[in-house]
Amino acid sequence: MNNKYMVSWDQLHRDCRSLCRHLINLEHEWQGIIAITRGGMIPAGIIARELGIRIVDTISVRTYSHQTISEPQVLNDVTATQNGAGYLLIDDLVDTGKTAQFVRERLPQAYFATVYAKPEGKPLVDAFITEVPQDTWIFFPWDLDLDYAKPISKHADE
Repeated sequence: MNNKYMVSWDQLHRDCRSLCRHLINLEHEWQGIIAITRGGMIPAGIIARELGIRIVDTISVRTYSHQTISEPQVLNDVTATQNGAGYLLIDDLVDTGKTAQFVRERLPQAYFATVYAKPEGKPLVDAFITEVPQDTWIFFPWDLDLDYAKPISKHADE
């Protein structure tokens, strides 16, 4: 991945709220949320709060391992629904679409929303807020540590 896209806690919260505005405009009574773990858990919590949804379930799917993409593997399956009908399926990001396609096959009637989308995966979701180029690695706030940033000029510290 050549480029980096850094997402702060504040930006993530704003983007999740923007997604909520879109979801409210659908005028749908959601039965609950299914978060794709781990990345979808924090957006799902924010969305659940903003939309007043109390039922939050998870499906645990591993596709990444240290920035390497592999075949999706279910670690824990969803229990709230058979096919996703009436549920929001939430993830932080749709990238290549491997996880999205895998989960969509398991929950074909869920409304699938992500906060961020890359071009390869975007056709697999029903809604997203921010598109990011395919060659960009997104760093979420839970991936980051605050640290001292060196000045650009070598003379700045003099």
